[in-house]
Order: sequence, then structure tokens, then C-alpha cells
Amino acid sequence: MRTALGQFDATIGDLAGSAAAIRGLASRAAAGGADLLVLPELAILGYPARDLLLRAEVVPACERTVADLASELPLPTLIGSPRRVEGGSRPIANSVAFCRGGRIEAWHDKLLLPTYDVFDEARWFEPGTSPLVVELDTSRGSRRVGVLVCEDLWRAEDARVARRYAVDPVAMLAAEGCDLVASPSASPFVVGKAARHRSILASAAARLGCPVAMANQVGAHDDLVFDGGSMVVRPDGSIAAALPRFEDGLAIVDLDATDSVVPADPTPPEERFHAIRRAIADYCRRTAHSGAVLGLSGGIDSALVVALAVAALGPDAVLGVLLPSRYSSDGSRIDALASGRALGIRTEEIAIEPLHAAFGAALDPVLRGPGGGGGLVGIADENVQARSRGVLLMAISNATRRLLLSTSNKSELAVGYSTLYGDMCGGLAPIGDLWKTEAFELARWMNEHHASIGFAAPPIPRSSIEKPPSAELRPDQRDDDSLPPYDLLDAYLRARVDEERAPDEIATQIDADDATVARLERLLAISEFKRYQATIIPKLAPRTFGRGREMPVGG
Repeated sequence: MRTALGQFDATIGDLAGSAAAIRGLASRAAAGGADLLVLPELAILGYPARDLLLRAEVVPACERTVADLASELPLPTLIGSPRRVEGGSRPIANSVAFCRGGRIEAWHDKLLLPTYDVFDEARWFEPGTSPLVVELDTSRGSRRVGVLVCEDLWRAEDARVARRYAVDPVAMLAAEGCDLVASPSASPFVVGKAARHRSILASAAARLGCPVAMANQVGAHDDLVFDGGSMVVRPDGSIAAALPRFEDGLAIVDLDATDSVVPADPTPPEERFHAIRRAIADYCRRTAHSGAVLGLSGGIDSALVVALAVAALGPDAVLGVLLPSRYSSDGSRIDALASGRALGIRTEEIAIEPLHAAFGAALDPVLRGPGGGGGLVGIADENVQARSRGVLLMAISNATRRLLLSTSNKSELAVGYSTLYGDMCGGLAPIGDLWKTEAFELARWMNEHHASIGFAAPPIPRSSIEKPPSAELRPDQRDDDSLPPYDLLDAYLRARVDEERAPDEIATQIDADDATVARLERLLAISEFKRYQATIIPKLAPRTFGRGREMPVGG
């Protein structure tokens, strides 16, 4: 039996584009002698469609598109699509159409609907009740093919989330005596998840006594990145075929062959690089921005984000803007210009001192009046500087149709070390799911591997990596004047945010005193209102600020 796996970037809602991609994959699969083509979950509509599914015209249009495709496909094909269902509490199922002989011959409705982290499928879908098994005629005789969709196979194990599902779809299929189980999937990227996928697939194949063919979506949609990595795993754990990650592809696998492949096992920085690059490129393309713009401070965060933007879009599409204040050091300006030169991008410089002075003059009568105090000083003065920069960058973004990239990292977002309507301005925060220590780690990795990722020389100035981090909003300011060292800060926050561990347990492990823990807990809590207003953050970690982490503002 020859099975084809196809992974492609399905733009959400672009039914015609998905249909065209599926036709192309089917044509290639048939030419390669495949008996069956397996495509990702909800391949016709794209995943996640969220409340687009509730629009009256959407699901019927998906059904019509799949029916039209079925009439012209040259080989049996599994196409993920929503469909209308009767009964239950919801009128839609997350389904897979088995297309053969010019028609939709059968449907499989996803049995397990995830409702954790970024998933809320029970909001839209009615669960199925049993797996689908079809008889497939091949050149080597009839074969039984079972179908499971994404969570039916993963059961939250790939996300390391505790879920007690009432049914075990793999066990249900194990009794059916299948020769192959096909699993359309749309599992979003998290660092390290691909290795867990391989382990889960091997375990499922062993339980089923047959190969498992998993086809995963590829491409970035809003806050989620899908990395593909479709593969066929045998019961002995060997991998019969694997598609590349983060790019479209087709693989045709002879299930009777014994050849095996060993997929690359990338390091976390390498995985993060490819995920962020894809997130920037796809977001700009889907929102029709001509390129990207960001402020260049000379610090590690802006140097890293601008290098990632160039990797995603090319140097001609990226504009870097220096926005020095009276507190900006000569070294920071030199580093910012060095960053622009190393990347070959256009840079501009706008001093914010006139704006800063104008704000101070305008606010002085109010802030020195009754109850006003001593004028524009302290945090208010620092925030005015950041917001002056935000106004200028947003104006450039609006005028040039360039996407403004925020340079905030996860550590800053966690403790509120960022300014609303200032450095948090933008349409995408590429490193918003990187702890500060991970930002340094990724910068060093990019410099060390610059040639393999498309740079002629190290893209990030060494001094931006080595100098002490500073917001430069007051004289001689350093981050560690007001925050614990980043090694300690990130160790605590990673355990608290990503792993949801208790403060006393974390404190014991990292040797943090009670005062530090109390302070970090307070900063994490009082900064929630800022995170509610933050821009889109590409998901890289188990718990990402945004859609998948719902915390009360006043909690």
C-alpha cells in the first residue's frame, strides 16, 4: 500500500485557495502511485477558524467545496472539513470526508474535542461517537484504513495537560484490525512538542499493530504557528517517512517497504528561530503589510527582533528607526546603527527630545497645580518617552503600510516592565513568548549559525548581547536596578507561568527569599491589565500570555 501525506498552508477562510492546493497535491500523489492521500485537520477551511464557524454561510460553503473536490480527485482522499450534524448541543462537527469514486463516501467526526490552553473546540463542535474504518482497494489487495483526528490520537499528552477523556479512540480502533490508521492533525507548535509527537505516534502504532500516518498543518495563523512535520510511524517505532517542518510538502510512502528515516532533532533555539520567522512572514503576508518597521535601541531585544524580521522578510522590507532621548548613550546609538549595517536594512533617526520637552511643557501647568506635585517626573516621565516613540513608530507604520513589530519579551510582559501605548505598540510581538534569557540564547545561536540561516555574517552585534540591559529612560539606568537578575527572574517566572507551580516550591528550588517571591507575585498580578492590551504573541511555550492563559485582571 502506498500512502501520501500532504501538508500545506491553508489560509483560514480561503476555500478556493485550499481547494487548489489539494488538487495539486492529489495530482502529484496519483502520479506517484499513491493509493490514499491524507491531508491535515480542517484542511479546506484552515485551523483554527474560531467563530468564523458560526457564520451561517461558512460550513455549507465548506461542504460544497469538498463535494466539488470529491468529484474530480484522482485518488481516494481524506479531507478535513466542518460539516453540519443533527442532534446534540451543537450543530457542527469537526470532520474528515473520505472521498472516493467522485463523491463523499463517508465522514468521520472528531471524537475528542480539546478545551485547554488555546483550544476551545467544544464551543463550536459536537463530538463524534466512533472512529471511521474504510476498505481500500490497492494494487496489493484490500486494506483496512482507520481514521482518527488530532486529539483523538494526542489525548492532551503532546501538550502535557491532564485530561481524563471518557473514551480512548485508539483502543476503539485497535479492535478493528486496521492495516493503517490515518490521522489528520492541526497541532500548533510548542518547543519540544515534535519529539513528543514521535513518541505518542510510536506508542499508538504499537497498540494498533499497524502504521500511523499523521498529516499536520503548516503555517502561522495569528498567535499560533503550525510546523507540519507530518510522518508515518510503524509499530516498532521506526519512521517510514517524515516531511520537513515549517514548509509545505508531500511524501509518498510504501508501507510494505522497510526503509526508515531519522528526523533531525533541533535544539530549542533552532526551533524558536524557525517558528518566529514563519510567524512574522505569514502575519505580514496575511495582513497585506508591505514590510516591517521597529525601533532600534541598540539593546538585545530590538537587535534580535530586527534580525528575525530580516530572516523572515528580507532586508529591503525592514525599516529600523533610531529614537534617541537625552538619556540614550552613544554606545546604544552605535550598536543600533551597527545592527542596521550588519543586516543591510534602511535606518532612520528621529530624536524624541523635542516631543519629550513639548509633553513636559504641556503637562506642567496640570502636574504642578493643586495636588499635581512636582511636574513630569518619575514613571510618568519615563512613560512619556516610551509613548513618544510609540506615536512616531505608529505614524510611520500607518504611512508606509509596514507592520510595527513590538520588541517586548516575556520577562518584561510578566512583570510589567513595558509601557502601554509605548514599547508595547505594534501588530505582532515576535519575542513575546521568549524569556529574556531565551532571547540572549537565541541571539547567540543566530550568530553562531548565521550562514545556515541565510546571513553572510553574524546578524546581532556582540555588544548588544554582552552589555547590561537598560531601558535608558533615566540616567545610568539598568534593568537589574529594579528587577532581580534575569537568571533568577526567568527561573521563577518560567516555573510559575509555564508550569503553574506553587511559589514556595519554586522558591526552595531556586533559592529565592520570601521578599523576592512576594515582589514577583505582586508584579505578575498587577501587570495583568497590560497583558490584556498587548499585541499578538506567537506561541512558543506551553503557556503563552494571551488567548491560552485566562487570568482575572484583579486576581
